[in-house]
Amino acid sequence: MLKTIHVVKTPSTERLLNLWAQRYTLDLGKTSNTNLLSDSVLLDNACLQGRASTAKKLKDSILTVNCQMGWIQTKTLYAYIPNVVDLAEARRITQFAFRVYKKLIDVYQTGNYTDEVLTQDKRVAFKLPAIQELAYALEPTLLIFQEQHIASKDWRALGFMTTQLNFTNKLITKKLEPVERVLLAPYLKFVEEQVAIPWQRVCGASEKHSVDSAEFRLVEEMLPQAPSIAWAVYNRLLKLLPDYRTRRGHLGDEDIAHSCIRDLNMFQAYLWLCLFEGNIAPIQLELLPLCAMVVQGVNIKWELTEKWWQVLEQEIFSRVTPQAQQLIMPYSQQIQELFWSGRDRLGYQEDNLDARRLGEALA
Repeated sequence: MLKTIHVVKTPSTERLLNLWAQRYTLDLGKTSNTNLLSDSVLLDNACLQGRASTAKKLKDSILTVNCQMGWIQTKTLYAYIPNVVDLAEARRITQFAFRVYKKLIDVYQTGNYTDEVLTQDKRVAFKLPAIQELAYALEPTLLIFQEQHIASKDWRALGFMTTQLNFTNKLITKKLEPVERVLLAPYLKFVEEQVAIPWQRVCGASEKHSVDSAEFRLVEEMLPQAPSIAWAVYNRLLKLLPDYRTRRGHLGDEDIAHSCIRDLNMFQAYLWLCLFEGNIAPIQLELLPLCAMVVQGVNIKWELTEKWWQVLEQEIFSRVTPQAQQLIMPYSQQIQELFWSGRDRLGYQEDNLDARRLGEALA
């Protein structure tokens, strides 16, 4: 969940903010045409004029259509739930999704890329604006968008948020040229992760820890490994459950893989947030209820959620020292117990929770 937070600048927060920003550097490997760089197409599209041209392409009418289509696809996915969101609510949520993307395009159009030569063949790496500046610029709009889902007549609509953003991101990229997709991709990824993964809160919570503390050293070591950990866990789950299907598709489908990787990153971020804060409240009050929504939303067995955590825990433990394992163990054991109890308390009795109680739990 996205929550308002002001990150105080300390040596520990500065170091984690830099690591967080590295998640959103350009992936030049996604450019299928190797001549893009030598022909200066990338540079031309990354300059102010080039980004203005991309922004114009994504003018209001296109963004509106894409946001509406993103909502329609999301609604179709969850169509088995009768009247989850009525038409008036759907229009309202779509309008606020449009505001999110309009703000994002404004930031993209006016933001400053910095470049540096990486190799002798003059490959250029472009970086997002300062990660905190980007987060603060988008935060008010994203919080309002999130609130529309929480305020829905059916609290399960909150579980649609990242799905809607994911669908809308894909629809938007279809309107772009390959090089434009590469340049805009970090921004789209940031929006989708920012409402789900508490990296910013992890950075802020590190303020309480010195750079020499065992907790900080562990998180600083593990944060850059989050993507590879997520992929390792996902691939292991594929082997353990080769025939597993959800309402959205097979576990091995590209779209399912995208959501799994994002959510495995989310689980890791929540673990490190608990470690820094010294309790498991963030997982108990935020992550577990969200898992219950997804379980019911896409026809996932609760046992998979338990297995999900077990495999993730094993992968993390395989990468850290015995001393670090002892640091994590008290939290991982409590989390395992939470997911076990969630089988009955949340996984199959979700209707006992109403929107107000959920809102209070996530506040």
